[in-house]
Amino acid sequence: MKKLSTLQLVPGMIVAESVLSYDQQLILSKGTILTDKLITKLDLYGVLFINIEDSPSAMPVDPDTSEAVTLPADLTYSDKVKLSPSFQQFKKDYELNVESFKTAVNDVVERNSKLDVDALLHDCLEIIASDKGQFGIMDMLHNMREYDDSTFTHCLNVALIANVFGTWLKWSPEEIELVTTCGLLHDIGKLLVPYAIIAKPGKLSAEEYAQVKKHPISGYQLLLEQDVNEHVLYSALMHHERCDGTGYPMRLVGKQIDQYARVIAIADVYDAMTAARVYRGPLCPFRVIEIFETEGFQKYDVEYLLVFLEHVVNSYIQNQCRLSDGREGTIIAVNKDKLSRPFVIVEGQYINLADYEDLTITELL
Repeated sequence: MKKLSTLQLVPGMIVAESVLSYDQQLILSKGTILTDKLITKLDLYGVLFINIEDSPSAMPVDPDTSEAVTLPADLTYSDKVKLSPSFQQFKKDYELNVESFKTAVNDVVERNSKLDVDALLHDCLEIIASDKGQFGIMDMLHNMREYDDSTFTHCLNVALIANVFGTWLKWSPEEIELVTTCGLLHDIGKLLVPYAIIAKPGKLSAEEYAQVKKHPISGYQLLLEQDVNEHVLYSALMHHERCDGTGYPMRLVGKQIDQYARVIAIADVYDAMTAARVYRGPLCPFRVIEIFETEGFQKYDVEYLLVFLEHVVNSYIQNQCRLSDGREGTIIAVNKDKLSRPFVIVEGQYINLADYEDLTITELL
């Protein structure tokens, strides 16, 4: 960390300590990446010095010279993530993992091979363990949404989300590794559903939907032949069960559903709704959070869901966003009373979105 004059600031630097005005109003939060507009804002508030992180790893690097590249002014938070070397490494590791996972699982489905669960888990944990700089797994995944939602990418996404979710729940390292494995293998039964049905760009027929609804039982039966923990088996079987009894295949309720399956159910739906589809783009995470708030507390484990939603919103603090009236702003704080409507700053104005019924976040930038 170093103290710099505002005259020395350049876009791409990272704020090391929150910057307050003389009357103690928040100007910039810790972790903010500076742009020309934000540097000008400091001048407007009469700020003379701020503390900056000394973290070149958060800056993009020229692959030919290995030197840090100065970021263009006014890039979005998402652009900053994608330009960072940590994201570039994540993307490389992710792509390699998807391919190795695809090969291993296809061998099980097509050749009845034995599944090396430890090796699959190790590869997944390697992605998580590598240094991400200032950006977390949720930042990384949000910026990988150009990938189609194949069963393989979806399973890897759910495993990564479940791993983070386990830390939010303060589970032990062993429990976190187990829930990660549950995420990796929860949808293995979907590989037995004809691809034309999985990728169909439109409403499924009753017969097609009936075939899709068989995949939890198919996955359970497939994993019965493998040496896996019972929670992995139950997550494959129960991840579409709902606490109010409206799920499938057995219409279980509440605690009849395996504990790990209740976690995977939330991670599964969150990833599915925020992923692109052949017939639509990815839903904005805050639209998904709103759906969970409106419809989810009867269907999902309330204790788990509250923890998940609050931490998901926290993971998007400092993201730029577009509001439903077309204006752009920055998410600055969680609103615990209405998680889908956080506090944002727009054109220098602090707005509690819960106070504006018709104003929502429609896109993260």
